[in-house]
Amino acid sequence: MVVFICLIIYLMMNAVEQWNNQMAKKIYVLDTSVCLTDFNAITSFANNDILIPLKVLEEVDNHKQRQDGVGVNARGFIRLLDSLREKGSLIKGVRLGKGKGLLSVCDYKSSCVPESFDLSVPDNQIIATAISHIHTQSELPRPKKVILVSRDINMRVKCDAVGISAQDYINEKVVSDRTDMYTGFSTLLVDDQLIDQFYEGEDIHLPEGSGKFYPNEYIMLVSSSNEKKTAIAKYKSEAEKLLKVAECNGGKKKAAWGVKPRNKEQGFALNLLRDPDVHIISLVGKAGSGKTLLALSAGLEQVLEGQGKYNHLIVSRSVQPMGKDIGFLPGTMEDKMMPWIAPIRDNLKYLMGNDKGALDSYIGQGVIEIEALTYIRGRSIPNAFIIIDEAQNLTTHELKTIITRVGEGTKIVLTGDIEQIDNVYVDEFSNGLTYAVEKFKEYDLSGHVTLLKGERSKVATLAAKIL
Repeated sequence: MVVFICLIIYLMMNAVEQWNNQMAKKIYVLDTSVCLTDFNAITSFANNDILIPLKVLEEVDNHKQRQDGVGVNARGFIRLLDSLREKGSLIKGVRLGKGKGLLSVCDYKSSCVPESFDLSVPDNQIIATAISHIHTQSELPRPKKVILVSRDINMRVKCDAVGISAQDYINEKVVSDRTDMYTGFSTLLVDDQLIDQFYEGEDIHLPEGSGKFYPNEYIMLVSSSNEKKTAIAKYKSEAEKLLKVAECNGGKKKAAWGVKPRNKEQGFALNLLRDPDVHIISLVGKAGSGKTLLALSAGLEQVLEGQGKYNHLIVSRSVQPMGKDIGFLPGTMEDKMMPWIAPIRDNLKYLMGNDKGALDSYIGQGVIEIEALTYIRGRSIPNAFIIIDEAQNLTTHELKTIITRVGEGTKIVLTGDIEQIDNVYVDEFSNGLTYAVEKFKEYDLSGHVTLLKGERSKVATLAAKIL
C-alpha cells in the first residue's frame, strides 16, 4: 500500500514537472541574420522550439555562393536543415535531439497580418510569420511565448512597434559591455618600498590579494604614499617575477624600424610585438592610434633585422567596403586588391622613407607579401610574421580559419578598431577581433593591448574625439 501511494505521488510530481516545463517552453523565430552568423544557432536554445520562416530559407539561399564566412554559414545552415529533413517533416516539426525542442519551417498567413503591413518587404514577411504563429498559439489552451531573434537592430525595433517580443542573438558575444572588455593593462597600488626594490633590480612578485591578472598583462605600479611614484611592469605568472618594460622604462632599444612609442600603451604594444614567447597578439585602438604602424615596424625589424627568426612578413586585411560597394573591379587579383591594400602600402612606404624601389624589391623577392584573406584557406604558414589588419570585420569563423593556418615559428598580429565595423553580420561584441581578445587572454602564448590615444595628427585626434 505504501509503495502504491509513493508511486502515485511520484507520477503526480512528474506530471506537474512536465506541465511546468511545457508552460516554460518558448518558440523562437530566427531571422536570416542569425542563420548567417552561426549556422548552428538552432542548437543554442535549450529545449525550446525553433521556427524558421520560409522567407529566411530564400534569403539564406541567395548567400550560398559567397566565398566568405557568410557563405560558409549559409551552406552549413542549408546542409543542417537537409539532414534534419531526413529525420522527419520540417512542416510538422523535427526533434533537434535529446533535451532539445522541435524545429519547423512555415510561412505567414495573410489573414493574421494587418492590412497596413507591407508584405513586399522581406523583413516584414519574417515578422508576419511570427505574428501568424502568435495567433495560432493564442487559440491553444497552453500557448507558448513567441520571440523573434535577430542580429538586425531595426528588425528588433519593428517587432517592438507591432507588439512582438524580440531579442538579439547573444551566443557569440563574449562580452556585453565595452567596460568589460580586456585592455591588457591595469593599475595597482603598492607599497612605496616595492617600487624601490623594482628599480634596484630585485626580484619582486605581486603582493598577496592583488587580484587576478592574465599572462602578459602590463601593470602600472603606483605608490600608495605618493601617486607620482610609479613603475611599469609585465606580469607573466604568479611563479615568475615581474618584468621591466624597456620600451616604457627607458630601455636602450626603443625604436623599431625608426618608430618610437609615443605613449605607454604603444610601449606595451611594441614590447609584446618583440616578445619571442608571444605568438598571437591583438591590438585594438581608434583610428590613428598607431596599431598598424607599430605592427608593421616590428614586423620589418624582426624579418629584415632579425637574423632569420622570421622568413617573411605577410600582411592582409579584410575586404569589407566602407559605405556603398563599388562592385567588381577589373584586372588581375593584384589589381583588384590594390584599393584594399593601399593603406598598408602607404604605411610601408612611410617606414621605407618613401623608397618605392626598396619596397617593390622586397615584395618581388617574397620577403614582404600582401595578400587577400580569401585565399588563405588550406595554407600552412611557418616561420612568418603575419599581420591581419581590420580584423574587427571578421566573423569568429573567419578568424578561426585564419589562425588555424599558423605554422610552427609564426607570430600573428590582429589589429582593428571595434568602433569602425563595416560587416553587417557582426558588432563590437561579436566580431572576430573581440572574440580573440577574450578567448586568448588566459594563455601565456598570447597578449593584448588596447591603444587609447590617437597619435596620427592633432586634426585626426580631434576628429575622432568630437565627430
